[in-house]
Amino acid sequence: MNNKGCLSAGTLGIALIIILGILFFWGKNGYNSFVGKEQNVNTKWANVETVYQKRANLIPNLERTVKSYATFEKSTLTDVINARSKATSVTIDPTNLTEADLAKFQAAQGELSGALSKLMAVVESYPNLKADQQYINFQREYVAIENSIRAETVNYNESVKDYNVSIKTFPNNILANFTNFKEKPLFKAEAGAEKAPEVFSE
Repeated sequence: MNNKGCLSAGTLGIALIIILGILFFWGKNGYNSFVGKEQNVNTKWANVETVYQKRANLIPNLERTVKSYATFEKSTLTDVINARSKATSVTIDPTNLTEADLAKFQAAQGELSGALSKLMAVVESYPNLKADQQYINFQREYVAIENSIRAETVNYNESVKDYNVSIKTFPNNILANFTNFKEKPLFKAEAGAEKAPEVFSE
């Protein structure tokens, strides 16, 4: 009887060690996977910020070009400059990104997009400015950057979906809650965002 009791205790001990080992490796692998996916989200967000910054960096050259045409509507250019200032002042911490943070960022960037669109529409009434090589160069760079913005925001959203599914799927959600990995917000497309800006006219 004693031998059987010892055998049962030994078997239970081994089973417990095996279970703890399985839990340890599951927890370690799951945690490391979350870290990798979260870092991927942070990298993709950095790419989004980079292309938006590139767009903001175009504005000083645009300002100099437009200002050389004395008759151009100054209020339209002022709106662009003010919108750029607001857009570049919004900073995001990707490690603690919330829906409210992302909405604020998108609103500021959307305001700049609107101001730029208005300016380019007004330029249509100024043939000399429209034909200016510096302005043409701006248009080309602007279109390329807007296309990059679309691509990078799609890449960001894909990385967020991958991360969110990973931390919300059972049993990973238990580990994610225990280790404080939280859902990341998606970048929401603006109306008409699927189209490249039409800044060239016939």
